[in-house]
Amino acid sequence: MTEKTGTPAKRQVHLAAGVPGVNHYTVWGDPTAGSQIDFDTFEHVAKTAERGFFDYFFLAEGLRVRERNGQLHELDVAGRPDNLTVLAAVAGVTKHIGLVATASAVFNEPYDLARKLASLDHLSNGRAGWNIVVSADAFTGENFRRGGYLPYDERYDRAGEFVDLSRVLWDSWPENALHSAGADFVSRADVGDYRYSGKYFDTHGQFTVPRSPQGHPVLIQAGDSADGRDFAVRTVDVVFSRHSEPEAGRAFKRDISARAVAIGRDPESIKVIPGASVVLGDTEAEARERAREISFAQVTPQTAIALLQQVWGTDLSGYDPDGPLPAVPTTDGDDVIQGIARRHDDRLATAREWFARAEAENLSIRQLVVAATTRHEFIGTASQIAQQLDEAVQSRAADGYVLSGNVVPHGIDEFVDQVVPILQERGVLRTEYAGATLRETLGLGELPVTTSWAERRAS
Repeated sequence: MTEKTGTPAKRQVHLAAGVPGVNHYTVWGDPTAGSQIDFDTFEHVAKTAERGFFDYFFLAEGLRVRERNGQLHELDVAGRPDNLTVLAAVAGVTKHIGLVATASAVFNEPYDLARKLASLDHLSNGRAGWNIVVSADAFTGENFRRGGYLPYDERYDRAGEFVDLSRVLWDSWPENALHSAGADFVSRADVGDYRYSGKYFDTHGQFTVPRSPQGHPVLIQAGDSADGRDFAVRTVDVVFSRHSEPEAGRAFKRDISARAVAIGRDPESIKVIPGASVVLGDTEAEARERAREISFAQVTPQTAIALLQQVWGTDLSGYDPDGPLPAVPTTDGDDVIQGIARRHDDRLATAREWFARAEAENLSIRQLVVAATTRHEFIGTASQIAQQLDEAVQSRAADGYVLSGNVVPHGIDEFVDQVVPILQERGVLRTEYAGATLRETLGLGELPVTTSWAERRAS
């Protein structure tokens, strides 16, 4: 409650910035676009976001480029650098913004990843975060010794044990062990032994990295299935959601809150921060025209065919992107593009819906794909965007949003220059960083009590 009026304090807007993997949401072909791999790109976005008092800088993980019909997908030809390496460099040119790396709990190993994340937390003085994903395809698995991938029903079990073992490693050194032992000597007792035995991992030894400034990196999860949502409320601090439109966002956040309450967790201890697109203009009409132009720049003719193939499940390379849709398939086909997550639970139903829409609105393949797959959740002038974001957070559609500029690296510059000051005037965005760690910046409070995945899942 506020002291003067007795009215509830306004919810704060949490903002994050990302440089996305190579995909059709980023207009890499724009003349002003930078490199997908040069450090200057990452440095600019991170520094700009820090200037705008964003909570964290976020990088996705790409373990293999996509293929279509045996050819590299046109949008994935460029390199995808290791995100932890990039974030370690970004730590040296920033002071406050959090640094969040996506890393698979299927294709990594706990000791190695926990060590890298703890190292990043030290290098950044407590600003590290881990976005946990459970990679879904054997195509990616071909890059790894064991090959293949886990069955769906095992992925979150492995991820739960992965987090358990990581926590054991992060907690294995006593707090301030280096300081208490002196500058040039660490006693054997200060390096705690660890031991872990589970279904997927059975290991013991000593961790090489002292306890980091946060204790543990902030844990984030990206997954939308029922299993993914249950994993989130039992495990993480932040949920990265695809439900960025306000109505869908409110439904998602209500569901996460209900699942948290059901296991005895305070729902306010979990932040929901989906990705979103912002398009600014001097007038609303100009912003809407920019949004239309950006959508068609995102969906090239080749991309339109590729995305339709994902729904139709068959090779459509012979079709004209500016022509009519092919007939609706009669059976659920194959994943024609390898290395991309399946986005439609019922592809036949989606195909019928898309075909009916194209017929009703007289849309070509490309026009239909633009209409069905591109989205710009917040469109308008700077003051309109600020109001839309504020209202979305106050109505619990989300706790904030991850923004990736449509053109990298300068896409978020105008947001920071024009929208951030208005959010600050509205009293919903900080004007300085109050805490030193990412956990403090997100307002997450103390670390949760550590329990095993088996105990959490049984609750």
